[in-house]
Amino acid sequence: MARIESQRMMANVEGDFVVFLIGMRINALWRVDRWWPVSRAMPKMLQELSAKPELGLLGYRGRWGGRNVELIQYWRSFDQLRAYAAARESEHLPAWREFNRRSSGNDSVGIWHETYLVQAGQFETVYRNMPTHGLAAATAVKPATGRHQTAAGRLGRRDG
Repeated sequence: MARIESQRMMANVEGDFVVFLIGMRINALWRVDRWWPVSRAMPKMLQELSAKPELGLLGYRGRWGGRNVELIQYWRSFDQLRAYAAARESEHLPAWREFNRRSSGNDSVGIWHETYLVQAGQFETVYRNMPTHGLAAATAVKPATGRHQTAAGRLGRRDG
């Protein structure tokens, strides 16, 4: 079981980073033949990315609810995310092409993503009575003390 940290903690990230949200929605539950292959593609990509940290994925978390599967991914840079998406030797490009081929004229499953470029110091996090989570789990964690006790302080807008 993950250790619960009772102290107020915050993510400790040096430099810019990317938050990439990606997911799928099952529009036709009975069309397992359409959505199952899509659902099986992401674990292969995550395995590949986890085995090769130089590709730029810092970490991720996933959740599944009803018809929706969503992942929150943290990347070192947009250039690394884009390079992975376009790399011919990666798991992504063949899966993307297969999805486009299979989904032509068929709306049984949908996919989506959102990309957020985060500049250094332009974010804040806080965690209390939690195992290391989210951005802190993908990068590093430190106590939210002193000027970091408040959201404004963590954003450098005023003393905590």
